[in-house]
Amino acid sequence: MNSAEILTDVKAIFRAAWKRSPGIKVPDIERVALTGNQGIELDGTVLYADMADSTKLVESYKDEFAAEIYKAYLLSACRIINGEGGAITAFDGDRVMAVFVGDRKNTQAATSALKINFIVKEINTAIRGQYPNSSFTLAQCVGIDTSPLLVAKTGIRDNNDLVWVGTAANHAAKLSSLNEPGYPSFITEPVYKKLADAAKFGGTPRVDMWEKRTWTATGRTIYRSSYWWSF
Repeated sequence: MNSAEILTDVKAIFRAAWKRSPGIKVPDIERVALTGNQGIELDGTVLYADMADSTKLVESYKDEFAAEIYKAYLLSACRIINGEGGAITAFDGDRVMAVFVGDRKNTQAATSALKINFIVKEINTAIRGQYPNSSFTLAQCVGIDTSPLLVAKTGIRDNNDLVWVGTAANHAAKLSSLNEPGYPSFITEPVYKKLADAAKFGGTPRVDMWEKRTWTATGRTIYRSSYWWSF
């Protein structure tokens, strides 16, 4: 295939009118057409869970140990997300993306973040038990945002995936990359305003688990949390 053939397909993408269908659940990849400009619209809450310092991990430790850390973190995060009703939509190295839909999507996503924070503490205990001479400590961050989303299929035949276009997908990913020690959970203000009390208040006496901040990169109001949800 030469460049002219590729550009023919590119120009066809730019010319084609969009066909948009409403959605009420996270679509299967088979449901979204690859040819033409077709997409599914839905209101979704996007969660990104991202390991911290994975470059240092692979550079400083044996590959088998690094692989075990990857597997432990992603397995734990995925099981928690699925248990809270989220749908795993993508993996990118050391992080996982998930989408929640429905009336409780923001509470379910925030609860997932707090539970992931708890399980990471348990993973670190397990690491010290198995490798008492290791100084490694697993750290991570979860970012969550909510917005309308357009879901489309990208790629070529036999090599394609869904792309999630919307503020939530972009900002959740960026929030998961924030490095504020002691605060592994970040949500945007629209998510915070929809939280059920159980995901907003904790401790004895009960206090707000989320601290209001300004995200300097965007000017948006966000909330961070150091709390965890044991289970």
